[in-house]
Amino acid sequence: MELCASLYEGGTSPSFGVIKCCREVLRHTRLNVMIRPRGGDFLCSEHDLKCMAYEIESARDLGADGLVFGCLTADGDIDLKALEFLMERAGTTEVTFHRAFDLVRDPKTALEQLIEHGVCRLLTSGLRPKAVQGMEMIAALNAQSAGRIKIMAGSGVSPDNIMELAVKTGIREFHFSAKVPRPSDMRYRPEEDIMSGSYYIDEYDREVSSFGMIKAALEVIKGLAGRTHRQTEGKTMLTLN
Repeated sequence: MELCASLYEGGTSPSFGVIKCCREVLRHTRLNVMIRPRGGDFLCSEHDLKCMAYEIESARDLGADGLVFGCLTADGDIDLKALEFLMERAGTTEVTFHRAFDLVRDPKTALEQLIEHGVCRLLTSGLRPKAVQGMEMIAALNAQSAGRIKIMAGSGVSPDNIMELAVKTGIREFHFSAKVPRPSDMRYRPEEDIMSGSYYIDEYDREVSSFGMIKAALEVIKGLAGRTHRQTEGKTMLTLN
């Protein structure tokens, strides 16, 4: 499970209370925590990094099994200084570099840098809006990695395309949210949209994870896992955010 807030912004750091509650409930599920103090770009200021350091410390103290973060320079490279700072604070906790990678200008070099700095996993859509559009790049990254880092496909992944992604890229890790809308139970609703702020978000509608979609994806994963074990060693994994 990847735990994050504000999916409208691509995911930001969850609160202390959310992490603690999820850790209490998900006792037998690996919990990866997003470390991203704000939406927008991935150009991390000194203040951003300070916030991220505190969030890493808090997530680790609350029992996170993994951390998810990413940082770039203004020129579209991996910010190695920031990465080293964050990796040091992560310590022995597993790190996934998130889809900030999809904005790099030189993916081959960037991948080698992540491997060199001990990143465990890369979440990517293959530098395209959706993973199915970036399958060629995902396959190339997987081949380049040669098992030195795990490659996970994310963005637009669904039960309908997991098998295609696996076959065409060779990867065995997939990331999706299974989002479906859930209307609010509020009966009284003012006529004006009072809480929307400067951009419109329907405050009487929210997105939740669909158990049906998760079950369907797991069925595909089970079939793929059996196929994988007959051919190669390794696990097939599905991550939900």
